[in-house]
Amino acid sequence: MTAESVPAARQADVPSWRFMPTATSNTLITLDVVDREVVWAVGGGFRGATNDGAVVRTVDGGRSWQNVTPPGGVADKFRDVEAFDRDHALVLTLPRGDEPSRIYRTADGGATWQLVFRNSVPNAFYDCMAFFDDRHGLAVSDPVGGKFAILATEDGGWTWRPAPADGMPAATPDDGALATGTCMVAHDRRHAWFGTTGTSGGTGHNPQVFRTADGGRTWSAADTPIPGGTASIASLSFRDPRHGLTVGGDFAPDSGIDSGAAASTADGGASWSLGDAPGGFRNSVAWVPGGGHIAVAVGPNGSDVSTDSGRSWTLFDRARLLGVNCQPGAGCWAVGEHGTAAQLVIRHS
Repeated sequence: MTAESVPAARQADVPSWRFMPTATSNTLITLDVVDREVVWAVGGGFRGATNDGAVVRTVDGGRSWQNVTPPGGVADKFRDVEAFDRDHALVLTLPRGDEPSRIYRTADGGATWQLVFRNSVPNAFYDCMAFFDDRHGLAVSDPVGGKFAILATEDGGWTWRPAPADGMPAATPDDGALATGTCMVAHDRRHAWFGTTGTSGGTGHNPQVFRTADGGRTWSAADTPIPGGTASIASLSFRDPRHGLTVGGDFAPDSGIDSGAAASTADGGASWSLGDAPGGFRNSVAWVPGGGHIAVAVGPNGSDVSTDSGRSWTLFDRARLLGVNCQPGAGCWAVGEHGTAAQLVIRHS
């Protein structure tokens, strides 16, 4: 079905958020929806904040939340969470001071945590993780030695190993990735993608999307039409191996800059088409399960909905939400400032 043939009733559906507090007042940045009852979320370090690291979860559909931050984690900047069920999850923390990027794993709902990865490679800066299933996953770092570095796990995150660098094309000098929790995403057992910031130096290179179709062994890069030097890719979402969205933009509020950008693909990320800009920088995007062409994007100045696969966006809420995630049967959730969680409600006209 083409975007032009979306039923009129579907186009008129009106989304809204049902807000609720969690077990922290710290800003939450990203989340992972497991099912109708279980949601995990993390945050820390947004816009330079300190001592606000947090990991929270609900196992009753948001009626109650638990703060399960690892000991000492209030000093950390948690920027990704990958959860498998109510008990098993991994969290990624950014470097701080003398502490490098680290990944922690829990098998008891956050009662205890095990350090399963501690970066020892100079200049590596791990931004995001993505899992194909409950055993096979990847993590991406900003370029090391001229190439984006990939970690891989085959045992649910207990052990991690560097992926061979010869399968990764060279990165544009000074390129990187934004640590949003959804700068890397995976679909089925083979496909994964990650987005880049682009460069504002002499190359002025547009942000790119790197993609793999063999579980992360080899990668290729595609330019996006998002303007280089003024906007970055912050988040990606794929509803199947071919149809994907990416959002981002330029966010420098101290300079009065808050501009959005979005692009879509229908060929698995080999090529991208620029869509109309959302209402501002968007930190995260997700397809609405069962919604066909419907997607939502969230960012510091509000939330947008698209009913035409990312070609156009409509602002529908002004709350500061930074991460959104959806699962079939569980709907869509978002998290943001003051430890807020929100559940998407679509009122059918």
